[in-house]
Amino acid sequence: MAIILIVDDQECIRALVSEELADEGYRITGAGDAESVKGCLKLLRPDLVLLDLYLDGLVGWDVLRDIKRQDPSLPVIMMTAHDSFMDDPRISEADGYVVKSFDFTELKQKVAHVLKQNQKPQPMVETKEYFPKAGMAHQY
Repeated sequence: MAIILIVDDQECIRALVSEELADEGYRITGAGDAESVKGCLKLLRPDLVLLDLYLDGLVGWDVLRDIKRQDPSLPVIMMTAHDSFMDDPRISEADGYVVKSFDFTELKQKVAHVLKQNQKPQPMVETKEYFPKAGMAHQY
């Protein structure tokens, strides 16, 4: 089960997004400011971060850079209420961009896609086949 860190300074947005993604089977945690993010990353080791671009003003870009410096492989999806940043070159530092909406279809699809792309390979498990002696009956 993937752990998602939702970083947004509006508690109601964190709660709404959390509820929607929890319904999809994800484990959710939240942070309301830039300082909390560092601690959450170390303690929780999330599989994905949803980051509000306008966190405490326009510091989402700085938080994105800090996250990527700390763990370049950790996927981050930027969230904002404005679609004007789609052409901003800084968006390429993120793993996705979603415009906030009451229709969570795009967000859910983007989350699932990014998590699937960044899925860590599972270790190989050695299996042994069982071959009964000749003449023995099988019970299933």
